[in-house]
Amino acid sequence: MSSPIKPLADRIVAVREAAKTQTASGIYLPETSKEKPVVARVEAVGPDVKHVKPGDKIVYKEYSTTELKIDNTEYLIVKEEDVLATV
Repeated sequence: MSSPIKPLADRIVAVREAAKTQTASGIYLPETSKEKPVVARVEAVGPDVKHVKPGDKIVYKEYSTTELKIDNTEYLIVKEEDVLATV
């Protein structure tokens, strides 16, 4: 899936992973208890991004993103410096 957003400079466009609906032990979580995950799949990278490429899964700082919804898909725009790790 290609992103309709073209990031500039050191920005990364990603799509957040779906929230888990049950725990590892099999207990189903109610909708209100689901936390927003901080793992996302990279869709596009700006020209100055050095360590991340499209298709990578990243862990990012929770409150450092810009959220944008296009055609029922929620995109995140993250600075490369706010990416903590790839998984």
